[in-house]
Amino acid sequence: MRTLVVGAGAIGGYFGGRLLEAKQDATFLVRPRRAAELAASGLVIRSVNGDVTIPNPPVILAEDLHTTFDVILLGCKAYDLDGAMASLAPAVGEKTLIIPVLNGMKHMDALDQRFGASHVLGGLCMISSTLEPGGIIAHQNNLDILVFGARDAALTPRVEAIVAEFGKAHFKPKRSENILHAMWEKWVFIAACAGITCLMRANVGDVVTSGGVEIAVAMLDECGAIATANGFPPSPESSKQNHHWLTNPKSTIMASMLRDVERHAPTEADHMIGDLLRRGEEKGIASPMLRLAYAHLNAYTARREREAAAGK
Repeated sequence: MRTLVVGAGAIGGYFGGRLLEAKQDATFLVRPRRAAELAASGLVIRSVNGDVTIPNPPVILAEDLHTTFDVILLGCKAYDLDGAMASLAPAVGEKTLIIPVLNGMKHMDALDQRFGASHVLGGLCMISSTLEPGGIIAHQNNLDILVFGARDAALTPRVEAIVAEFGKAHFKPKRSENILHAMWEKWVFIAACAGITCLMRANVGDVVTSGGVEIAVAMLDECGAIATANGFPPSPESSKQNHHWLTNPKSTIMASMLRDVERHAPTEADHMIGDLLRRGEEKGIASPMLRLAYAHLNAYTARREREAAAGK
């Protein structure tokens, strides 16, 4: 089974590296700068689940991609999706399945429109990892779960074959029988976590101890209400877990979007929060706390773009 991993950053680099560690047939689709970095220092993963160093991993540039793959693992940032789809297009053959692990749902519409729903699985990952200076992938906890599933039952045997193949690697692939519901449940948490930590510019524990717990809960409730109105109500177990994660005064959780803001980088605010708000508005759901967080992120983006235009 031939797998193309789009990008070799914190997500793609980790799962692709684990596939290569297990002697799987995996190739990274990367930009020239990352290709040179991997050629010079190899793919390096630092993890409590075991460190990995793979010298000179297989890479390919977009202009050199002229063959199809069985599986494409797509974990780019939402604002890079259009470019990623254009780059990976030559790799999509008649039987190719794409596993996207972006948060939210907006990317599913784009992928379906570009490649057809028969090529696009639902997917998500549960992992905390970052790309450190020098290109080292730092895995920050022991979670490394890759969840995916077919939206069309006819694809289930092929999904099971991918799970069996990925199961040989040192991470946890799981098939979901209701992948869209699983994606919505994750979206509820990610949007609430990004909203509250970016709005307050602090991790969850600091928000809670500063007296912001009611704001965090209100934002989580708004996200859950939008999911419910769209036909994907969070399960009691998911709701209980999300409430715990966002009200724990000892929690150090912060959204990756906050790290993007702190680095003065682009964010996925429109994909993760703006799109959720739009879907809520279509169902008549008022979400004042989430809207405040979205306005805050849009103001950050406007200032960032203005400063970039001024050369600051």
